[in-house]
Amino acid sequence: MKPVVLFENDDMIVLNKPSGLLSIPDREGKEISLKVMLQEAFGQIFTVHRLDKDTSGAIVFAKNEAAHKFLSEAFENRTVEKYYIGIVMGEPAEDQKTMDGPIMEHPAKKGQMMVHQRGKASLTDYEVVERLKKFTLVKFQLHTGRTHQIRVHMANEGHPILVDPLYGDGAPILLSTYKKKFKLSKDLENERPIMGRLALHASELKLPLLSGETIEIIAPLPKEFSAFLNQFRKLYSK
Repeated sequence: MKPVVLFENDDMIVLNKPSGLLSIPDREGKEISLKVMLQEAFGQIFTVHRLDKDTSGAIVFAKNEAAHKFLSEAFENRTVEKYYIGIVMGEPAEDQKTMDGPIMEHPAKKGQMMVHQRGKASLTDYEVVERLKKFTLVKFQLHTGRTHQIRVHMANEGHPILVDPLYGDGAPILLSTYKKKFKLSKDLENERPIMGRLALHASELKLPLLSGETIEIIAPLPKEFSAFLNQFRKLYSK
C-alpha cells in the first residue's frame, strides 16, 4: 500500500497511488488515506483531485495555497491532460470512440452513478490498444471529472471495467476459467485471481507548472496488469 513519488517540487507532489488506498479520508475516517499519509510527512497538504479507492495511478496534491489554486483551476479549465489504461470485458465494436453520455447520481442506488439526460455533461475518449477476444486493453482520455466517469461510460457501452463491483459483476478473474489445462501450483491451496482488483489505472498526466512549463508524468502499469496481459496474450492474442 506504499505510494511511489513520481514527481515533486516546492509546490506539488505527484504519487502513484496503489489500488485499495483512499485518496482522501472518507466520512467515517476509519481507513488510512493518501492525504493523511502526506499530512503526516509534510504537515499542510491540499487536495487537487481524486482517484477512486480501487483505481491506481497518478494523483496530484498541492503543498501550498497558491499551488492549490493554480492546479485546481488547471483541472477545472481542462488544461491538464488525463489518461487512463483499463481492461474491459468483451470487445468494443469501434477502435476509437467519444462517449458523451451525461452522468448523474443513481436515484435508488447510493454511491452509484448512471448515464441520464438530466446528468452533468461528461466526455471520455477511448482508443483500443489490444484485443484479446474475451477482454480488451483500452486507453482513455478523460476530459471531464465526473464521479466514476470511465466506469459508468464503459458499463453504458456494455463493456464494464474488469472486477468492477458497482458497474460490472465484480468477480475476480481466475485463469482456470479460461485456460483448459490449468494446474494449480503445488505451493498453493487455492487459486489466486489473475486480476483481483478494479482494472483501471491513471497512467499519464500532462500538467502545467507554476513556472509556465508543462510536464508529462507517467505512472508505470501495475505488475498485476502486466501479469494478466502476459497470460491472456498466450491464450487469445490475434
